[in-house]
Amino acid sequence: MTTATANKNILRTRRHARIRGKVAGTAARPRLAVYRSNRFVSVQLIDDAAGKTLAAAHGREFGGAQGAQAKAVGEAIAKRAKEAGIETAVFDRGGYHYGAQVAALAEAARTGGLRF
Repeated sequence: MTTATANKNILRTRRHARIRGKVAGTAARPRLAVYRSNRFVSVQLIDDAAGKTLAAAHGREFGGAQGAQAKAVGEAIAKRAKEAGIETAVFDRGGYHYGAQVAALAEAARTGGLRF
């Protein structure tokens, strides 16, 4: 790992810790946690009070480019949230900048009926 890459990861981890200090999910309004890897985008609806994942979606299920993957994952999590009886959530971008895949995922989830 190069110094630039290590520094980037450290800064993202700090941003994520700062966000997590302010954001917590409950059973009524779970946390919508986003994770991006080099190949995939994934998201979970988490009840932090109980420490349980209520619903999840992963880019592996859909494939394709990351932008299209993010959109499909957002639509899927909105559908699974409705099935679980969840209408609202708290958005946790995971320390990633709100743009490209994170924004596409959020917009698709909102379009699917999930409010945050």
